[in-house]
Amino acid sequence: MGLDVRVVSPDRVVFEGEASSVVAPAWDGRLGILSGHAPLVTLLGAGELNLDRPGGGSDSFHVAAGVLKVESDVVTVLTEYAADVPPEEIPASAIVFAEDVVE
Repeated sequence: MGLDVRVVSPDRVVFEGEASSVVAPAWDGRLGILSGHAPLVTLLGAGELNLDRPGGGSDSFHVAAGVLKVESDVVTVLTEYAADVPPEEIPASAIVFAEDVVE
């Protein structure tokens, strides 16, 4: 059984679907989540959110600040900023904003 994942920013639902694993940028380091993970709520830092899809493939998003919640194989990511583009293509102004939010 996989994880039901929802990634939400203030202006849209960025991702909603199933993943076999999630690796997120928690405020104090990278956090890995698999099916059966203990309930958890943590603050997000800025960095790459990686979702491995069942059967292969993956999705990556650059996120900054927010909260991640895990409960009963449901992962909810509420973030101030999310982009499904490579970090090197993110405008400098967005990076400065994200760094200010995290601090």
